[in-house]
Amino acid sequence: MRVAIVENTRITHHGQVGVALHEAGALVEVFRTWADGRLPEGAQGHDAIVVFGGEQSALDDAAHPYLPALARCMAGFSAADRAVLGICLGSQVLARAFGGSNHLGTAPEFGWLPVTLTEAGRTDPLLSAVPEAFPIFQWHCDTFTLPPGATHLATGPVAQNQAFRLGRATYGTQFHFEASRAVVADWTRTFPEATDRMAPGWAQSHPHLAAHLGLQADRSGLEIARAWVGLI
Repeated sequence: MRVAIVENTRITHHGQVGVALHEAGALVEVFRTWADGRLPEGAQGHDAIVVFGGEQSALDDAAHPYLPALARCMAGFSAADRAVLGICLGSQVLARAFGGSNHLGTAPEFGWLPVTLTEAGRTDPLLSAVPEAFPIFQWHCDTFTLPPGATHLATGPVAQNQAFRLGRATYGTQFHFEASRAVVADWTRTFPEATDRMAPGWAQSHPHLAAHLGLQADRSGLEIARAWVGLI
């Protein structure tokens, strides 16, 4: 299988998604769209697309003029029945692509926080292998409304729209299920001011949280990643 990965920021960890793709022997083509604006030319050359997160908002077209094209690209992959995955910013752009509204700065969340599956989520191919409620990593301030026709799969206490599906295999997750403990540790080292701003005292509390909530999140994150790769 050939999978296009779109990166929206200079430091992008593929994390658990990368592990699952490696296990499946996928051929990965990385698009560093944040740097050069390049995107896949249609869906013909790939079996799936993953769009990761970034510090920009999904409406930041002035500073990141490729965002409208990225939304159209994700919609095109979905229309071609390719598997589509948007994580954090990727989910927000996906919601935009299908008529959802982006709300900026209204839902700040950071750290390993609880997510709860909806009734539809409990039987969905992506999420049915994880517990009904589980901790998973969050780092965002924005949220979105569900696009028309989307199936709501998971919710949370702050950002209620944590996961959704469109059609067979088009998925958006607000939470960072790709963020293993190793990824979070690197974010903590690399962005100390940003992480402390989101959660004061994070550097001190991080090791204890990683040993407990992070361990649970690693298991759920890999289950989700493997399930999505299985849909390709």
